[in-house]
Amino acid sequence: MLAVLGFATLGSFMLLVMRKYLSAFTAIMITPIAAALIAGRGTDLGDMILSGLETVAPTAALLLFAVLYFGLMMEAELFDPISRLIIKASKGDPVRICVGTAVLALLVALDGDGTTSYMIICSAFLPIYRRLGMNPLVIATIATMSLGAVSGTTPWGGAATRGISVLHLDATEYFVHMIGPMALTSLAIIAVAYILGRRERREIDPEALAAYQEEVASGQALAAVRSDWRMWFNAALTLLLMVLLILQVAELVVLFMIAFVVALLVNVRAIGDQQELIKRQAANAVPVMILVLAAGVFTGVMTDAGMIKAMADAALAIVPDSMGNLIPLFTAVLALPLGFFMSNDAYWFGVVPVLAESAAHYGIDATEIARAGAIGQILHMMGPTSAPLWVLLGLVKAELGDFQKHALRWGVPVSLAYIAFAVLTGAISVT
Repeated sequence: MLAVLGFATLGSFMLLVMRKYLSAFTAIMITPIAAALIAGRGTDLGDMILSGLETVAPTAALLLFAVLYFGLMMEAELFDPISRLIIKASKGDPVRICVGTAVLALLVALDGDGTTSYMIICSAFLPIYRRLGMNPLVIATIATMSLGAVSGTTPWGGAATRGISVLHLDATEYFVHMIGPMALTSLAIIAVAYILGRRERREIDPEALAAYQEEVASGQALAAVRSDWRMWFNAALTLLLMVLLILQVAELVVLFMIAFVVALLVNVRAIGDQQELIKRQAANAVPVMILVLAAGVFTGVMTDAGMIKAMADAALAIVPDSMGNLIPLFTAVLALPLGFFMSNDAYWFGVVPVLAESAAHYGIDATEIARAGAIGQILHMMGPTSAPLWVLLGLVKAELGDFQKHALRWGVPVSLAYIAFAVLTGAISVT
């Protein structure tokens, strides 16, 4: 019953959001609460909700200061030189712009932090998309696929780190065999970007496109770039922040808090101006925070009510004993829907160990289960429990339902291709 109720809850959430019957904030809270009441767990709702909130509270704080920091950097025009370089290289061609989006997204995804990656990508490309009238959902689609393929696969990216730690694996043994599938999937994402660019080129008014390309060629579309000492300081501070983030010198929220305070003191000296900047950026930060907290409610109730584990067990029961050797492949396929709806903590700490234990009965190494589980990260980045996604949606000013209708038609085929690449390269076995 719990498995059926869990799948019904997930389906109801998707229907309510995609058909726009409810906002994402209300749907993500109402559906699991209703399911818990139906399951007779109403008296435990308070504890389950608090449990979920405890898991996402650090993430909410991180997103608050990350949004404040990058909001300040955008006001300080830190990323204008990147935009200028991209405009010159693209020559105003939507296809080159989309491919450039994919290349930058795949590179910045190596730092492992979704919020940072999305901020950098949108800072560089969003003004160009708006100037040409291109669909900003293209940025969101390419960025989420890139982050899922790269950051979701690398041992330092957060998702795979959970699997490596909970299953007590060797990070090198895990990652070496995933480099090939990750690289091939990256090429598939670039191919999707090329296709999206061709579509955008057809949608844009030819006269407007020709006028913009002429502006680029003449240099009129290239904004002047600041070169004062604050610009260099901001660049050095952001670079240092990225290095410390990759080296994991301290918790991300601590790094962003300190970086924001330093940047605020250097760039905005007057106390009144500092308060005004925080108020402006709070308009971007607060909606993200409440949605992350709401996602915590969703995760807490679904996990503590036992629906997540029941769903995983029910799905695993479909595999006959004679096909036990296919558990890694089945795990990769199962990772797509579960990764989409579940938080990484719930998935990696709750579901993956169960799958690894089942695989062990057939002599299958847990490392293969971790690799298979990481493949679901592309769809996870498009799901409601991915906290950085809410930052991205705020930047491109899009609703969750509109984004998912656009992104899933590309994210699902790329994820299936990722599975095929993993099988072909031997990262996960089928024999």
